[in-house]
This record gives sequence, structure tokens and C-alpha cells, in this order.
Amino acid sequence: MVGVMLKYTIKRILYSILILFFIMFIIYVLMYNMPSGYIETKARELASRPGATKSYAEWLADLNAQYGMNKGVVAGYITWLKSALTGNWGDSWSWTIPVTKEFQNTVWYSFILGLVSFIMEILIAIPLGISAARKQYSFTDYATTVIAMVCISMPTFFLATLLKYIFSVKLGWFDLSGMQGRNYMNLSDVGKFLDVAKHFVLPALTLTIISIGSLMRYTRTNMLEVLSADYIRTARAKGVPEKRVINHHAFRNTLIPLVTTLGGSLPSLFAGALITETLFSIRGIGNASYTSMIQGDIPFIMFYLSFISILTLLGNLISDLLYAVVDPRVRLS
Repeated sequence: MVGVMLKYTIKRILYSILILFFIMFIIYVLMYNMPSGYIETKARELASRPGATKSYAEWLADLNAQYGMNKGVVAGYITWLKSALTGNWGDSWSWTIPVTKEFQNTVWYSFILGLVSFIMEILIAIPLGISAARKQYSFTDYATTVIAMVCISMPTFFLATLLKYIFSVKLGWFDLSGMQGRNYMNLSDVGKFLDVAKHFVLPALTLTIISIGSLMRYTRTNMLEVLSADYIRTARAKGVPEKRVINHHAFRNTLIPLVTTLGGSLPSLFAGALITETLFSIRGIGNASYTSMIQGDIPFIMFYLSFISILTLLGNLISDLLYAVVDPRVRLS
């Protein structure tokens, strides 16, 4: 089984690398066909800075050459890909530092925010989904369904605004936005940590609420399907305690489709929440990508889209491998 698993993993990794090259080519084509005004504006800005040593024409030529924009699509893509594979993604036009440096400065805020909301989503949605399936057509089931539909239907910007109005404006428990309070610099190390954590409460709550609905419904649907299976009826007929029937027999098989959803959540942990981070002024990768997009920061956009593609492929691979973990009957041959 270990040899089959290893062979399957290697094959999937090779397929993912091939797919990634095609995705990155599409990304480059999109950037290649963006209006040239973005590059011209950046060249004009660099040439007009105090102490600039190059003219507008020289900066324009350098920027086009750096990303292969002065060549054909294929030749330009190869030029850009060679630089990317060596870790040279260029300098961000918006942040005036290397793209990878800005990525390191922002991605961990998004990861912490995404991880907290992901854990809360699992702890809330899965138990509620199982409870609704166990008590089908009861008050618990109807209440859970209503809550799930409300969470699914609620726009992120509306929920974030509502939470800020209640907990920041009316109750005054949290600041409206930002990551630090006014007295942050005067606090101890523990106080600084708690201050930043306090500013992450509302963004994490926003992400959790908008995410639990779909997972709750998905868990309920799968659990109902498993509970109607013959082996569940047989276990109950043999007098197996209901708690063991649910927790041992039913839930284990419910996990099989759930791993697809949970494995696919990997990109969201690092990709950032663009709307939520922007509304709460969290300096995460989502907020940075939004700023870069509206300012035409081509180097950062190309890196960010490539990064999301890698995470998506990795999430799909993890989902497939988890099948064998939760169900030994699965054969990856």
C-alpha cells in the first residue's frame, strides 16, 4: 500500500507541475495584454523621482525587458518564468520593495486570520450539521437550516459593516479598523499580543459566519445519506448504542466527502480574505493584492496569482491523499 501511495503521489505531483506551467502561461498572457499605460505610468514615475539616473525612455525599456514585454508572448513567458523559478519576481511597483519581501510581510497576518476562522468553522459547522441530521425535521434541524441559509446568503461587506456597527459603534468593545490600538507602543509584549489579537476578533468572526453555512449544509446532507445506509440499520438492529453508531460508524464515512471541502480550504489560509482584510484594514496578503490590482502593480499581481495556483493544486493533492487516510478501502492504483 505504501508503494502504491508513493507512486500515486509522485504521479500527481508531476501532473500538478505540468498544470502549473500552463496556468502561469495564462497569467502571463493576461498581464501581457494589459493596457500598456500601467508600465508607462511606472516608468514616468521612476524617471521623475529626485536623483533619477535614467530617462523615461530608458526606464520604459528596462521594465519591458525585465518581464519580457518587448518580446513575443512565448519568448516573454520563458524570460519571466526563468526569473520566477530562481526566486526573482521583481520589485513591487506599489510597495517599492521586492515582491517576495512584501509577501513575507503580509502573508502571516492572513494565515493567522484564516487559521482561526477555519478552526472555528470546523468546530461550529460540523457538530451542528451532524446534530441536524440526527434530528431530521425537528426544531434543531429547521433552526440549523435557517442559520445556514442566512450565513450563505449574507454578503461579506454587509456582515462586516453590521458587526462593526454593533460591537464598535454601539458597544465600543472593538476599534473600527486597524491592527493596533492607540496605546500599542506603551504596552508590554503580552499587552501588544493581546491588542493585536483583539483587533482580529471581528475579522475572524466575519470569515467564520460567512463560511459555516455551506459546510453545515454539506455535513448534514452527507450524514443523512450515511444514516440511511443498510449497515447503519443493521448496527442499530444489533443493539449498538446510538452514540457509537453516530460517532464511530456514521461519522467516519461522512468524513470521506468532507475531506474534499477541507482540503480545498488550504488556499484560503494563505491567500487572504480580500474584502474582509480591506474593510478592517488588516495588512494581510488579500489587502495587499487588492491595492496592487487597483494600482496596476503587475509584478505583485503575477506573483500573487501564481501563488494562489500553487496552493489550489496542493489543496487538491492533499484532498486526494486524505481519502486513503479516512477510508482504508480506497485504493490509489
